[in-house]
Amino acid sequence: MSKHHAVIRYPSVTEKNTALRSDQNKYVFEVAPRSTKTEIREAIEKLFNVKVLSVNTMVVKGKKKRTGRFVGYRPNWKKAIVKIADGQSIDKFGEV
Repeated sequence: MSKHHAVIRYPSVTEKNTALRSDQNKYVFEVAPRSTKTEIREAIEKLFNVKVLSVNTMVVKGKKKRTGRFVGYRPNWKKAIVKIADGQSIDKFGEV
């Protein structure tokens, strides 16, 4: 596995993210928790051959989950919203 594949885990496909992709040409990925914006930018540009204009990141806190009387938490994860140059797209993103 290359270092770029270690940074980008997988695309996040939700209804809200699909609207972002079609309206603003922004793509959402789950990324490695310790990755930086420059590492994310390099990985997206190398893997998908596109020009990245901006990268916004955030840490999503894990939700509380219960199984009977036992309480646990899902792990925290890092999300990256990547804006791609106009006229470009990432093929096969979230296709079913």
